[in-house]
Amino acid sequence: MVFLVLLVFSFVSLSSPHAFGASEAKFYTSGKINFSVAADWEEAPVSSSMRQFQFRIPKAQEDPEDGELAVFYFGPGQGGSVQANIERWQSQFKPAQGSVEAGSGISVKNINGLKVTIASLEGSYEGAMGRQSGSGKDNYALLGAIVEGPEGMVFFKMTGPRQTVQNARGQFDALLQSFKV
Repeated sequence: MVFLVLLVFSFVSLSSPHAFGASEAKFYTSGKINFSVAADWEEAPVSSSMRQFQFRIPKAQEDPEDGELAVFYFGPGQGGSVQANIERWQSQFKPAQGSVEAGSGISVKNINGLKVTIASLEGSYEGAMGRQSGSGKDNYALLGAIVEGPEGMVFFKMTGPRQTVQNARGQFDALLQSFKV
């Protein structure tokens, strides 16, 4: 009988939302892609009708401002190709002062059966809409993911001061691992 009680208690504990750190994440769906974000990423009002979700990424102590994660979903067949979006993100970064080129890395992974293209960029960020050429934010970074889902692509774009984005890298990687249909 004691064994049965312990077995039931174990099952209830493992299935609770607090098991495995689930209380530390918030869950969302975009374009049939389910994902979770870190508990300290505060959901913010979207600043554009193009955005489905927007999150504030707490700034690193030495950085002047918070970062943000924007999630975009335009529908089946919408939003442009993966390559066009990667090129657009790359064009939003100029080389840091004293550097020949903006730092970047592009990779493609299969995560839980989904094809995900991941971008990591650093330099002077000139990608904010309405920003005048040459008025970029120095020492900035981007972590982006394009998920090819069953109902179209979902775009995840984190931008912010370089240290803030670097500090959130582990949480961004956890976001990527949370992708499921």
